[in-house]
Parts: sequence; structure tokens; C-alpha cells
Amino acid sequence: MSSEVVLITGAAKRIGADVSRYLHGLGYRLVLHYHRSETAAIALQAQLNALRADSVLLVCQDMTQLHEIEAMAEQVIACFGRLDGLVNNASSFYATPLGKGTPAQWQDLMSTNAAAPYFLCQALTPQLALREGAIVNMVDIHAEKGLGQHLMYSMAKNALATLTRGLAAELAPKVRVNGIAPGAILWPEDPLSEQQKQQVLASIPMQRLGETQEIAETVAFLLQGPGYLTGQIITLDGGRSIVGLREA
Repeated sequence: MSSEVVLITGAAKRIGADVSRYLHGLGYRLVLHYHRSETAAIALQAQLNALRADSVLLVCQDMTQLHEIEAMAEQVIACFGRLDGLVNNASSFYATPLGKGTPAQWQDLMSTNAAAPYFLCQALTPQLALREGAIVNMVDIHAEKGLGQHLMYSMAKNALATLTRGLAAELAPKVRVNGIAPGAILWPEDPLSEQQKQQVLASIPMQRLGETQEIAETVAFLLQGPGYLTGQIITLDGGRSIVGLREA
């Protein structure tokens, strides 16, 4: 596996960084995308390259600049001369209460969560098809029904879910496309009160947050196979989405 190359977007921090560490530990070479988190990206690259020299390279791109995505894809392929996997993890996330949403927020949320993955997949498809590679999209358990005060974000993730299934049909049999719909994995960067945290935990049958390691393991599973698995979105939420079914 040491020759295989994976691009991870939004790789510098949080879930993206832990997915990067895990895949690197499995032997992948990595192209790590970042936008504003340059210091964190450089530190992560240095950490991983210290473990295995010249195994990690960086690309910087503002994912709202959709006209630049094709050039970014060319830069990614030039890093190692090949690409075997793509993890669309980059995402803007913040509240947009109805009545206060702005066109700028719409552009940001829709671009980072849906449009940029579309154009990146489109640009990288020839290389991924050549390698019979795989795409993993980071969706969200709220994509279907929406998250309160986050309607724009939820709409964008719903579009990403549609992209996942549609691409799986269009790119088969050469490229497999699947997704992960995480539940509560990390607390938001905007702090929650202890009461809010307890409300979240009370809604999860597993009675805990998920771990980034569990996301990383699922990403690796979807990248590696089974070869017959495509067009699926795996819900990784500790059972949160089935609570209503249990109570019905």
C-alpha cells in the first residue's frame, strides 16, 4: 500500500488531522489540503514526514473559489504523479438562523460542503479511474432532516449526499464513491454549556461522543473496499438516528 496516494481536504485540524494520521499509519502517502490553518498543516506535515520521509505534501486552496479547483486538482496530481483516493472533509459549519442568513454565508456553506467537492471529484475522476480508486465524502446525520439554526449547512450536506449517490452511479465500475454521516464526534469550536452537552449525550444510545479514530477507521474501510460497496452513506452516530424508531 505504500505507493498509494490519498488527498484529504480540510486536513490540518480536528477530524481531518486525525484521519490523516491514521491513513499515514497504514502506509498511504498523503496530499493534505488546508486553507487558513497553515501553521497546523505545516506542523502535521512535519510530524508525519518525521515518521516516513517525503510521504506528505501540502496544497493550500480557498474552496469557495470554484474557478481555481481544476488548477488545485492538477497541483494535487503533480505532488506524487498519481492519486488513488479522495476524502472530501473540508467544511464550513456555523449557525444561520432563518431571517438572518446572507448571500455570503450561502456561498461559503454551499461551496465548501457541496460545490467544491463536485468540481474536485470532476477534475480528479480521470486519475482516480486510472487507479480504480475511491472517494469518501464526509456528510452529516443532519443532512436529511436538518439541524436547528443551521438550515444552509444542512441543505449543503444534503447536496453532498446526493452527489455521493449520483457519482457512485456515474463513475462505476472504475471509481467507488461512498460517504460517512457522523453524529456528535467532537464538541463544536463555539463552546456549549454543560446543560447543552448533557442534552446531546442523552440523545445518544451509546451515551458518549464518537471518537475521531472511529471516523478514521471508517474512512480507511471505505477506501480499501469491499470492492462491491458503492453509493452508500454509513451513519456513524452511536445510534442517535434510530432513537425515534426505538421509541415508536
